[in-house]
Amino acid sequence: MKRQFFSTKSGIILAGAIIGIIAAVLQYMGNPANMGFCIACFERDLAGGLGLHRTEAVQYIRPEIIGIIIGALLVSMLTGEFRPRGGSSATIRFFLGVFAMIGALVFLGCPWRVFIRLAGGDFNAVTGIAGLVSGVAAGAFFIRKGYSLGRSYSQQKPSGLVMPLFMLFLLLLFLFNFPRLFQSVTGPGAMKAPVIISLLSALVVGAVAQRSRFCTMGSVRDVILVRDFHLLTGILTFTGAVFVMNLLLGQFNPGFVGQPIAHNSHIWNFAGMALSGLAFALAGGCPGRQLILTGEGDTDAGVFVLGMIVGAAFSHNFGMASSPSGIGDFGMWGILAGFVFCFSLAFAMIQKRRKLAGPTANHNERGGK
Repeated sequence: MKRQFFSTKSGIILAGAIIGIIAAVLQYMGNPANMGFCIACFERDLAGGLGLHRTEAVQYIRPEIIGIIIGALLVSMLTGEFRPRGGSSATIRFFLGVFAMIGALVFLGCPWRVFIRLAGGDFNAVTGIAGLVSGVAAGAFFIRKGYSLGRSYSQQKPSGLVMPLFMLFLLLLFLFNFPRLFQSVTGPGAMKAPVIISLLSALVVGAVAQRSRFCTMGSVRDVILVRDFHLLTGILTFTGAVFVMNLLLGQFNPGFVGQPIAHNSHIWNFAGMALSGLAFALAGGCPGRQLILTGEGDTDAGVFVLGMIVGAAFSHNFGMASSPSGIGDFGMWGILAGFVFCFSLAFAMIQKRRKLAGPTANHNERGGK
């Protein structure tokens, strides 16, 4: 069978370049600096736009989140890859999403943003990358030992459409200026590219990422588990494309101090991304990949996305989110609780698989992530 283009080495390189160029251009067009596409930050803004938290500086229904899901939905339907499925430990995935967001907001960025920050000259991202790799490596250790959340099952088409349709509903509320939505007038939430540019860009990113299986966490996991550098090639190209575009657009500002929407508490930069990396590995995909899977009809991924949105609300309402001045008052406790949950879960699910060992063991493993 002939391979589709984006599954080839040239395809993943092109995908990384496209997404990287779009991320840098969105910054130039008005999105926050070093945040062209930050899934965690934008889901945090979306939570604020719905009033789930009341931090006035980060409230905005980000069209990028909606567009990525819809872009993945459209292209998966066109290619016959829209396959509604779910039922693989959904509640656990919800809480993995919550703690992944807590870690991301201690660092102030998702895995996509950690590379965007590095490409913009923010050297604090180095400890974030080290934390991400460490967290994913810990997750890979448990996967190698037999960690599994169980298999998913085929579902009716409406199940796979619920989250994309919900996102479309939010988009309509936003476009028609529904008065109960919240929107920042200052701060990162007020920094935004024109709506049509954000939405069209996100549709392209969703389509390209769906075809290429672009995933930051997956790139690290694949190198550790099977020495496969395919996805990593895309991430490196993505980072290089952001870097080159930042140079061309005058957006490259190297240093540790005074970086936009960042802090230089290195220990917590490391710990935040380590927790996120571990949660993403245990859930089977980075936050961008979870949006793509949601668009493909994966209801478990949709539950993870909802967990991240709720996790953003908890982070801000309970003083766990960081700011440029440093981590929140209760950020370290959120990190500690996240590690306790993730490690306890990982050990428990290894024990579950051992009990299932035998002729039907493989049948109970979840695939496709």
